[in-house]
Amino acid sequence: MEGQKNILLALERIVQPATGHPGWSETEEAERRLNISVIFTSVEATLAALKKAGALASSLGARITLVVPQVVPYPLPLESPPVLLDWNERRFRVIAGESPVETTVRLYLCRDSVETVKSALSPRSVVVVGGRKGWWRSTREKRLARKLRRAGHEVIFTERG
Repeated sequence: MEGQKNILLALERIVQPATGHPGWSETEEAERRLNISVIFTSVEATLAALKKAGALASSLGARITLVVPQVVPYPLPLESPPVLLDWNERRFRVIAGESPVETTVRLYLCRDSVETVKSALSPRSVVVVGGRKGWWRSTREKRLARKLRRAGHEVIFTERG
């Protein structure tokens, strides 16, 4: 895969533990449950998206994956992001801690955030994207949602307050 050399899964942490089915192993539980992906766009917008995804996940018995693309500029090696992974891990633990259901954080070091998100998602994923209000112009978040819809995903756009 040509594009995969520009993507690195740097961190995967389960933040909220599952209250799983007693007869299933963790692997079976994870495979059987619906996953709702929340794409990190900004802190405020992502909190709004997590709130929406949490309500959906609670009613559907689903889990949430917070997908965080962190762009590493080209002068730096992909393994050396400008923001320390430890700092980001603490930051996203706090953000994901706002979720009422099991939430996994996946932080990707990458060169292109949109291509990374598209490759990180399973086919026909349920995705929640938070963004700014603004009907008069297209925002970065709305463009991302549109690209994900074109890629075949079910996208819910949530406007932050």
